[in-house]
Amino acid sequence: MANKLQQTISLQTKISPQQIQMIKLLELPTMQLEERIKREIEENIVLEEDTESHDENDQLPEKISVDEYIGKEDDTPAYKARINNFSKDDKQRPVYITDGHSLGESLVEQLRFRSLTDEEMTIAAYIVGSIDDDGYLRRDLVSLSDDLAFTRSMDVSTEEIERILHIVQELEPAGIGARTLQECLLLQMQRQNIDSPAKRLAHKIVASHFDSFAKKHYERLIARLDVDEELFRDAIDYIRSLSPKPGNLYSEGGIDTTPYIVPDFLLDTTDGNMRLTLNSAGIPEVRISRRYRDMMRDMVAPDGTVNAKDREALQFVKSKIDSAKWFISAIKQRHDTLMRTMQTILDFQREYFVDGDKSKLKPMILKDIADRTELDVSTISRVVNSKYIQTHFGIILLKSLFSEGMQTSTGEEVSSHEIKSILQECIDSEDKRHPLTDENLMDILNDKGYCIARRTVAKYREMLDIPVARMRKQI
Repeated sequence: MANKLQQTISLQTKISPQQIQMIKLLELPTMQLEERIKREIEENIVLEEDTESHDENDQLPEKISVDEYIGKEDDTPAYKARINNFSKDDKQRPVYITDGHSLGESLVEQLRFRSLTDEEMTIAAYIVGSIDDDGYLRRDLVSLSDDLAFTRSMDVSTEEIERILHIVQELEPAGIGARTLQECLLLQMQRQNIDSPAKRLAHKIVASHFDSFAKKHYERLIARLDVDEELFRDAIDYIRSLSPKPGNLYSEGGIDTTPYIVPDFLLDTTDGNMRLTLNSAGIPEVRISRRYRDMMRDMVAPDGTVNAKDREALQFVKSKIDSAKWFISAIKQRHDTLMRTMQTILDFQREYFVDGDKSKLKPMILKDIADRTELDVSTISRVVNSKYIQTHFGIILLKSLFSEGMQTSTGEEVSSHEIKSILQECIDSEDKRHPLTDENLMDILNDKGYCIARRTVAKYREMLDIPVARMRKQI
């Protein structure tokens, strides 16, 4: 076969480094943007924090060009503008505010006040390290014994680990180190005085009839225990007052369950007028340092020539200034895109933002906002991702404002939030002795004109974190 040369013409879409930088900045919430700007200031020597107050027109980066100072005969510069993009494999992690000791550190500190040998302390610390954030020990004792043998060269029997575990279970908070929910509740009861008939009955229910209690077979339990309904109700109320996850009661930091939220938008509603602003508190304004701009001018002779010894330094400073200009421009573009998108969402859902009534939310998808802003759907998705708005009725996640539409029997399109609101009202007002099943809820919605299937009712109920009818049953 003969070798052939062939030319082909094709169209390709390539994203420039500046566009990649803009996309990355657009995804960042306010808290992470502050850290990103501070890191850029540290990495780029020509960037500095702008602490002076000036007009908006002065905030734009000054156009500095030294192309005329560098002749065409110059070699390709060794320095290139750094964009400092994140790798595609990097994960955006939420920023949490933590303070004090973690749950594990607190347990180990309590163990130091116990009279334990070095070997017992090692075993106890290993047990504490195996406890989950919610306070449960979900590893079996045989696995703990094997791990101690492999990692610590300690031959410890399961009976010895069980004995040390009981010591750990005596620590605070009550119920820590339990292996099952039943054991967790019993450990908490042991810390309290069971000095009333209701508490004694509650202990008997959890200790001997836990399966029936978990399945809410209340009528069967009342008949089996031969107690009156009022006493049984008091016992159930006492059991419900106990914590099913004792680890969550530890609130001195170290747990990733309570992130500190900083709203990205602020909505001020006064006399029916809505004023939307971008939350810029704590975000430093940046500018190009005058020192380096003056340095570039000093390197250029009056006749426009540059000394050979200054050319490399001039090119280095120029590359840094170009990178700084791109970064400042990306920050400004991020501000404009966020405000443009949020204002469109605000106009679309104006009735909802008046009083926060979710039933007034209109069906809205990303494409609706993309069409109105003339931006791409992916851009809208990045804007609303992990962003919050502070209103007079609370802090709202932007993603929660988007929902699919559903048509009623009259052809009117309503939001899924309205259906969820009706479901919540029906369940709140139901007879807890005979809670509504998914079929009953489907019939109620169909009678109201909402054409919805039982499977959809179950999906919305799960999204509202509402258990099935059997688990909602009360005495």
